[in-house]
Amino acid sequence: MRTKDKLSHFIPRIRSYQAVFLLLLLTGSYQASAQTTPRSRVDQLSDEDVQNFYQRAQASGLSEAQIEQAAMSQGYTLDDIAKMRKRITALRSQASRPSSQTSIDKQTGRTLPSDLSRRTDSTTMRRDTSKKLRVFGASLFENANLSFEPNLRIATPRNYVVGPDDEIKIDISGASTGDFNLKVSPDGTVKIPDLAPIFVSGLTIEQAEQRIIDRLRKGGYQGLGAAGSGTSANIALTNIRSIRVTLVGEVVRPGTYTISSLGSAFNVLYLAGGPNPETGSFRKISVIRGNRVIRTIDLYDFILRADQRDNIQLRDQDVIRVADYETHVELTGQVRRPAIFEVLPGETLKTVLGFAGGFADDAYRASITLRRNTSRERRIVTITEEQIASFVPQRGDKYEVGKILERYENRVQVAGAVMRPGDYSLEPGLETVRQLISRADGLRKDAFTNRASIIRERPDMDKENLSFDLGKLMRNEIADIPLMRQDSLTVLSIRDLREEYYVTIEGAVNHPDTVDFVTNMSVADLIAQAGGFQEGAKPNLIEVSRRIRQDSSGMRTTKLEIYRFAIDRNLQITSVKRDSGSADEFRLQPFDIVYVRTSPNYTTQQQVYIYGEIMQPGNYSIFSREERISDLIKRAGGLKPQAYILGAQFKRKGDIIANDLSEILTNSGSEENLLLHDEDTLYIPQRPEIVTVQGGVLNPSSVSYKLEYKFDDYISEAGGFTDNSRKSKAYVVYPNGRKDRTHQFLFFLSRPKVYPGSTVVVPFKPLDNNRLSTAERLGILSLLATVSIALVNILLR
Repeated sequence: MRTKDKLSHFIPRIRSYQAVFLLLLLTGSYQASAQTTPRSRVDQLSDEDVQNFYQRAQASGLSEAQIEQAAMSQGYTLDDIAKMRKRITALRSQASRPSSQTSIDKQTGRTLPSDLSRRTDSTTMRRDTSKKLRVFGASLFENANLSFEPNLRIATPRNYVVGPDDEIKIDISGASTGDFNLKVSPDGTVKIPDLAPIFVSGLTIEQAEQRIIDRLRKGGYQGLGAAGSGTSANIALTNIRSIRVTLVGEVVRPGTYTISSLGSAFNVLYLAGGPNPETGSFRKISVIRGNRVIRTIDLYDFILRADQRDNIQLRDQDVIRVADYETHVELTGQVRRPAIFEVLPGETLKTVLGFAGGFADDAYRASITLRRNTSRERRIVTITEEQIASFVPQRGDKYEVGKILERYENRVQVAGAVMRPGDYSLEPGLETVRQLISRADGLRKDAFTNRASIIRERPDMDKENLSFDLGKLMRNEIADIPLMRQDSLTVLSIRDLREEYYVTIEGAVNHPDTVDFVTNMSVADLIAQAGGFQEGAKPNLIEVSRRIRQDSSGMRTTKLEIYRFAIDRNLQITSVKRDSGSADEFRLQPFDIVYVRTSPNYTTQQQVYIYGEIMQPGNYSIFSREERISDLIKRAGGLKPQAYILGAQFKRKGDIIANDLSEILTNSGSEENLLLHDEDTLYIPQRPEIVTVQGGVLNPSSVSYKLEYKFDDYISEAGGFTDNSRKSKAYVVYPNGRKDRTHQFLFFLSRPKVYPGSTVVVPFKPLDNNRLSTAERLGILSLLATVSIALVNILLR
């Protein structure tokens, strides 16, 4: 045997070993705990363990049925397998559930023309129908919340048939008492002490109760159950036996299953995974008892109508056979439940449409497209709406229900300067332009009647424009225009044909703005709309700037005219300076600009802030345009004894203005004594005790000020200069913002003085990216030496 054949021979056996190995891995983590707790093995697994098991099982290449068969061979029960299936299905459904973040719209925001939009919709429909459809009903057996398990907590059904291993409890009360727990023996009898065995197997629980009472009555319990005897008996099942049911045919996991005797057909079908979606029938499931078919199950009755008549109670040794399907057809497109449906003899396409929930709201119902297999190829069949009820499906048929077009069979539109723009139906009484305008409640007063237009769809679906004189049409001076389907009438407004009208107000008003122009608006009206005058406004000096259009030799030009007004605070015009018209008659025109001036003598309060080592720190108003820094210090009561004049900082709009306060206090006429501006700040600190050294020194830090120290002493305190420091460019920043640099004459350096609170700054040398490294310099020298030696040798020859 060749090596390849040998490998193929052993692959199934290797896969079986893989399944067993996976199960051993799965169970190894909790076998010890299983010995001390009665819970199921599956109940002791975490969700992570179940997920890991599922992933490893998938990676092994085994089917779900093969893995479960291997599990049963390792001692797992059907209940364990069913619980594992539920948990795996629940985890898979959670993983496939879409999150809010994946529903983000990624459209580009562009608007496609109508024809492109239609092509996009049809392409999307074709793409959706090409997705792999599922067999209708297959999801029923994948729902972890629908196991069809019997409810063991309810009273035993009266038609329950008693069998071996059932346990019956007899409770006698009244004049006589007794309590018996009886188990049905394998031969079908129960044994009451001192009485002969009672055969109950095959009887309903009601029949068995009556037989037991009769035997008790004959065995010493006289009058038991009779009226007026005072003695009664209560008989009930306390433990229900298990039965074995076999599933054969096209089922996902065929085999023999042990279930409760209350189990039903749907219950055991669920345990077996249901019919095989690829080959099994969901509508021809036979329940066989004693070699005779007692019920044929059609799962469509339960799925579509919740009819559980076929969900019969099973008995021991029952056989359920799932037959092969005979006819599968696909139904896609605009139906409510696209799927693969199973069709039985005698059913029509109308029946299949019922399985799919009928047409969707936007379905094209006039015809359905069928793709049918022939003996050699496929053919297309168009099924009309009248044929649906009688059309008989065949194996392999693929039906597609289309979508209605984004078109209207009788729509006309009107837009623009009409009272009620919108869509209207083309019908008797609404067939012309005049009738359409009348249906839209007529034209607005701003309608531009010299021209209107109709956009019409031509037979080749191109668009054409039809323009006409709307005024003449409405006056019957020209013939009315008949409308056609999809016509769109547009009536322009006179506002659509001109620049938007507005007026502007600026200056000393509370809300300067540009507003829409309104006819008959006066200057006072616009000022009132702007919130009235500000406190500093000068009402007797208001200007209006106006455009004046002129036509000269066919060319339109403009010039400006200025109107000046005097208006009192009550918004009454007292005069207007213009040759034509009176003040009361003046009205604003489109694009006018109104200027409200501010009085030159009006000023708002301006203030400065002084703080630090001052007698009376705080905010001070500037009472004169001539007030200076020295005046502010006097108003604030002068300096405190501990004030450090050299460190005083004067700020304007956040920036430090370097000046010498000592010179200002000595000479008030100095140029350092600046005029005060609004929001100026003066800070006078205490005398600092440190000097800061920054930049190109070995240990940048702050050191204490010493009177005898000079510039170089502070550099030494900071560890001295670094190799890349620019010693000749070192400078000092004083507390008041001034700076002083190092001066150089020939080879002599003159360092600046250092005062308390100063900052010594040593700049770094700029980086030289073009400078050669040591290795590069050595390489160049070596090359030059080699070249030199070679030249010498050549010359010596």
